[in-house]
Amino acid sequence: MSNLKIPVSNSDHRQGVHSNKLILVEFGDYQCPYCGEAYWMVKELQNKFHMELQFVFRNFPLSTVHPQALTAAVTAELAGSNGYFWQAHDALFENQRALGMDLYTGILSGLSIPSSELTLALEKDTYSGRINSDFNGGVRSGVNGTPSFYINGFFYDGSVDLESMTDALTTALLAAN
Repeated sequence: MSNLKIPVSNSDHRQGVHSNKLILVEFGDYQCPYCGEAYWMVKELQNKFHMELQFVFRNFPLSTVHPQALTAAVTAELAGSNGYFWQAHDALFENQRALGMDLYTGILSGLSIPSSELTLALEKDTYSGRINSDFNGGVRSGVNGTPSFYINGFFYDGSVDLESMTDALTTALLAAN
């Protein structure tokens, strides 16, 4: 694996402090069970590193293995275009076992976004450029599975568990100070 080829920018979906001290980038797939487990770990990391951590999520739908991954990503991007990316992102992972049109339209309805907008976005491939850009940036960076994490631009090659990630983030934070 290599370094992150596409630097974090204002076009990314970001949470937390917008500083360069500690940036965690995830390439994820909404249907990937390992990403579902990592979702909860990332939430704990955000609580633990609250004031130091910026979290970035980039789409990496593995559609050949996960048939709902792309439509879920489109749902998140549609919500994001209306200012609700993180609400949709969280709802998709928190309801991962129920992925499908009923969930997508329910999430969007809860955000006051008509389900007809999702139908139109899917028909016109409205968000394919954004999703493909994330995906291709991941491929260029060496991503070949999900979840894949980068800490301050460097590929994280350790175990995807709370203790290991905490150690890696703490080391990166110390190096940044």
